[in-house]
Amino acid sequence: MAFAHLLVPTDGSAASGKAVTQAVELARSLGSRITLLHVRENVALSLVGMGEMVEPTTIEALLQAAKDDSTRILADARAVAEQAGVPVSTESSSADGVHSSILEAVERLGCDLIVMASHGRRGLVGLLLGSETQRVLVQAPCPVLVVR
Repeated sequence: MAFAHLLVPTDGSAASGKAVTQAVELARSLGSRITLLHVRENVALSLVGMGEMVEPTTIEALLQAAKDDSTRILADARAVAEQAGVPVSTESSSADGVHSSILEAVERLGCDLIVMASHGRRGLVGLLLGSETQRVLVQAPCPVLVVR
């Protein structure tokens, strides 16, 4: 089975960085290309119930901060692939479910392998991403390489 197009979800964590490095090494050895994916937290969803307590400018600032963070995370991961001479593209999305964004990207982009970390950032986000990895493993239409 040839793996021509790898999808690599990244959240900027150390574990995610290891997955990026492994994916780049694999892609280089196979002559594959990589698409890096960062799924931003849905800021609007996290503010549900806050109502009038949150100023519109605060929401705009939070959205911009999330976009800036995503840009930085993808640029850092992209640099690893470019330094190795691996063809790379990036995708950023904002969604309620990380796993659903990953699965949608696999289908839309025609990826034939997902390379992802076993867990992401620590704390509550880390717990969610750990469960997101499990969901991807169960539902993915292609093989999944989980990096520890």
